[in-house]
Amino acid sequence: MLNLKFIQENPELVIAKLKKKHFDATEIVGKITELYRTKNQLQNQSDQAKAELNKISGEVGLLMRQGKKEEAEIAKARTSEIKESIKQFDVEFAAIEEQVYQLQVQLPNLPADIVPEGRHAADNLTVKRQGDIPELPENALPHWELAAKYNLIDFELGVKLTGAGFPVYRGKGARLQRALISFFLDEAREAGYEEIQPPLMVNEASGFGTGQLPDKEGQMYHATLDNLYLIPTAEVPVTNIYRDVILEAKDLPYKNTAYSACFRREAGSYGKDVRGLNRLHQFDKVEIVQIAHPDKSYEALDGMVNHVASLVEKLELPYRILRLCGGDMSFTSALTYDFEVFSAAQKMWLEVSSVSNFESFQANRLKLRYRDEATKKPQLAHTLNGSALALPRIVAALLENNQTPEGIKIPKVLVPYCGFEMIY
Repeated sequence: MLNLKFIQENPELVIAKLKKKHFDATEIVGKITELYRTKNQLQNQSDQAKAELNKISGEVGLLMRQGKKEEAEIAKARTSEIKESIKQFDVEFAAIEEQVYQLQVQLPNLPADIVPEGRHAADNLTVKRQGDIPELPENALPHWELAAKYNLIDFELGVKLTGAGFPVYRGKGARLQRALISFFLDEAREAGYEEIQPPLMVNEASGFGTGQLPDKEGQMYHATLDNLYLIPTAEVPVTNIYRDVILEAKDLPYKNTAYSACFRREAGSYGKDVRGLNRLHQFDKVEIVQIAHPDKSYEALDGMVNHVASLVEKLELPYRILRLCGGDMSFTSALTYDFEVFSAAQKMWLEVSSVSNFESFQANRLKLRYRDEATKKPQLAHTLNGSALALPRIVAALLENNQTPEGIKIPKVLVPYCGFEMIY
């Protein structure tokens, strides 16, 4: 969440910046400013009351020593009145702080200056495009038909066992999944990321810490009896490892990677663009997370973008990188790059990764800090994360782009992991 001091000192700037995200912060920022104005007035009254209390408390002893018992008793009664008024001030302070907090958590993160203007995905800026679009024969099949033809994925069985959006991978389809996960984890480890195997469910505090709650509550599966949430991404448990922690500046950055199943309700998703693997309720993903020094977080972001690009290139998939416009960014992000691969049979670009810098927005919610080497004072760290990579649409593109009359060719980099070169 945004820093309160920054909001109070820069109300107009906050309002102006959030307009790029098409969020009107005028009312919320105005209420926060007004509440703190009221609090400051109360604080002055409280300080005056405490000063009066100290003065009268000192006089009571003097009056008693002078034998002015009656005047001393009157002074004592006055101190009791003042103490009650101070208690009431504390109650009012707490109420104001709670109101401010409830307003504060409604404000999205401020977009970075280089975020493009725009409202929709069509307004995103393409910053890189690489690889040739494969030319397939006219009878080329989409991945859901290829999956059925080669007995790789059973969508109908998934419906029987659970429901739509929960596919069952079989035979070489299951082995391809496992190969991709191992490949992505090995690449992340070689890039300096420590591997984590996180829980697949998190508590409310973890969901709040990374900004899924309350913003995306309707998109998460909720185990109501225990009040736990199935994770939408490994970002949530991995980043929360550092919740309520003070790190040493010399140890930054912290780099973690994790494979997990991910669960998303995807409420309201329908139509031709959600067929097959295009949009699922459960899918596999390898995530990379960094906790970085504020001065180096954008350097870290560039490194993460390059890492994801190297994965897609090794899989021999044509891709493009988009810098998201303000209207297409998440609640928590300051800057996001999306990766899309081209799905040749569907003739469309499919998003396979988002790489984001959240600056101190998540860290403020997490109370995640580092100790400054010069001042020795705790400061908010910066958090970053990215998909490296999400499997479903990668698999869709691999199957479609590599289909031949003889079968589906496996990219060379995956052959040692799969144990086979072709799917027949």
